Amino acid sequence: MKKSSAVTTPTFLFLCLLLLLPLLARSNDDLIDKICQATPFCDLCEASLRPLSPSPSDPKSLASAMANVVLGNLTDTLGYIQSLIKHTHEPAAERALAQCAELYRPVVKFNIPQAIDAMRRGQFGFATYVLGDAEKQTDSCQKGINSTGANDESAVAITARNKQVKNLCDVAISVLKSLMNGR
Repeated sequence: MKKSSAVTTPTFLFLCLLLLLPLLARSNDDLIDKICQATPFCDLCEASLRPLSPSPSDPKSLASAMANVVLGNLTDTLGYIQSLIKHTHEPAAERALAQCAELYRPVVKFNIPQAIDAMRRGQFGFATYVLGDAEKQTDSCQKGINSTGANDESAVAITARNKQVKNLCDVAISVLKSLMNGR
């Protein structure tokens, strides 16, 4: 029986894929670099998108991934606010937190999911509007927190979370604008 030194087709394809994989991954990194460079918070954009698996491979999936990051942060912040409400005994702080929860709840449950769905349909203008509205809700929440005059640990934490959500919204809006401008 004669041994064949020829590489089988499946083995050849596997080897080609192994060689191309780093190039494909770099292509996604280049896209993330390009899109994130055009945002107001490049580091935040990259920190939000790079860990995703699978890595977004086109501008539309990058925008959707960024909106999902916004949704995750909003959801987490809403949960944090709700836990603070349960443990707050100061009436003014409780009112401000309840106002924040009321502002965040529809954004988390309806608005951002609608924006993500709109992106899938190519309605980037609507998605941009919704993300801008979410940003305004964080501003309103923060005004309520500031009006209590509280400077305790929970007020500082809410302020940091509101700022993070606002910055993520700015990044997502910037990604969408890049997509609408064909970049």
